[in-house]
Amino acid sequence: MLKLVGLILGQSVLLVAAQILLKISVNLFGTFSWSWKYFKIVFTTWQFALSGICAITGLITWMYALKHYKFSLVYPLLSISYIIGLVAAWLFLNETIPLTRWIGVVIIVIGVYFVVK
Repeated sequence: MLKLVGLILGQSVLLVAAQILLKISVNLFGTFSWSWKYFKIVFTTWQFALSGICAITGLITWMYALKHYKFSLVYPLLSISYIIGLVAAWLFLNETIPLTRWIGVVIIVIGVYFVVK
């Protein structure tokens, strides 16, 4: 079970890293336009490229988890990514997280505990 939790934790970190990097990169792109200049910025932004690498690595990790473990166990554990995402938004994007979201995180943690148990 510990191996599965570690696998899902790693996959969740990759998933959240991909989304955080994507958020950072789209903010760097500037105003959207259908121009070569805009798409040159998109495809030469390292945060965007790293976002894709994290997403693909997370997908491969997810495929491994689906192949080797029961879906009814693996899929609920993926909710760990909500917790990691909330903390990442606070740490890396300087977002203010209201108390109600932290309460939601506690409820998710309790739910994940019961799924693993």
